[in-house]
Amino acid sequence: MKNVLISGASIGGPALAYWLRHHGFSVTVVERACGLRPGGQAIDVRGPALEVVERMGLGERLRSLSTGMRGMNMVDADGNELFRSTTHTLSGGDLASADVELLRDDLAQMLFDAADGVEHLFDDTITAIDGTRVTFEKAAPRDFDVVVGADGLHSNVRRLVFGPESRFISHLGMNLAVFTAPNFLGLDHWQTFQQGGVVGGGIMSARSNAECRVYMGFHGEVSFDHRDVEAQRRLVAEKFDGAGWVWPTALKHMWEAPDFHFDSMSQIRMDSWSRGDVVLLGDAGYCGSPLSGQGTSMALVGAYVLAGELAKDPSAAFQRYEELLRPYVTANQDMALRNMETGGAPGDDFAEIVNSLSLPGY
Repeated sequence: MKNVLISGASIGGPALAYWLRHHGFSVTVVERACGLRPGGQAIDVRGPALEVVERMGLGERLRSLSTGMRGMNMVDADGNELFRSTTHTLSGGDLASADVELLRDDLAQMLFDAADGVEHLFDDTITAIDGTRVTFEKAAPRDFDVVVGADGLHSNVRRLVFGPESRFISHLGMNLAVFTAPNFLGLDHWQTFQQGGVVGGGIMSARSNAECRVYMGFHGEVSFDHRDVEAQRRLVAEKFDGAGWVWPTALKHMWEAPDFHFDSMSQIRMDSWSRGDVVLLGDAGYCGSPLSGQGTSMALVGAYVLAGELAKDPSAAFQRYEELLRPYVTANQDMALRNMETGGAPGDDFAEIVNSLSLPGY
């Protein structure tokens, strides 16, 4: 069992590719996009995920990519400041902690660069999985010992093998758009969020203040095609029409953003993350939603554990992967639901949950 196909080249996929190569596997990664996807929100690497990155020898580089936030403030609908903090931020939490906040695309590039000897099939996707036989949209069919779906909330692998997304997804009543814009507020390693109402969001400086990442969110469950980006932009523009504050300027930049991302805040919960020779990793199998603040960490830890168990004993790998990871995943998913009820404020058990998994040695 030495030939592995991974679908998805965001976070979990490249991390798994690194660890599989480390253990001597042959690895192919297929990605629908033409290259690494740009943009995305600021994400956090915490607890055991930090140890995973250290074991990759990438701890110093990870920290060098930190957003370097100095603090945040919250404003009302008219832009009046409600409070400010230089000890916490909404996106990254406690600034004095060992956690590292960085941009999603910076982490993806770092992991991609670290995975030597991996074959990449960009601008392609899986159309069928029949036992060990995998059919692609463009490449010739091939056989693989293991297929891993690390292809996100709307996983193609999950749909092909486990069934329709509707069986596993739970919408949390919120939606979020994220995109890059010029630093039009002149923020200096700072983030400003607007509170209240049906719509809201925030703006944070990025890349040494050369640009910013804009977050625009709204409540309610809406129907949309997750591949129709222009329709998603129109939906956001409609929801923020007349919203005030700096949103008119943000909307102008939204239409020009090359890295617009939009999706519902949702969770994926499944009774099993594997079927036959197919297994799911990260958001594809156990998305916690941005409300958990732990999606990236769960993907990094999951990649490390899955690769280690495949190297240790392929016949029991999927079972052991779930046994080790499921309590950690469930605790983080449940924490996201509590965060939703409290408006995003982490509970007293946040640190305990983040650090609730002790990494095995492989």
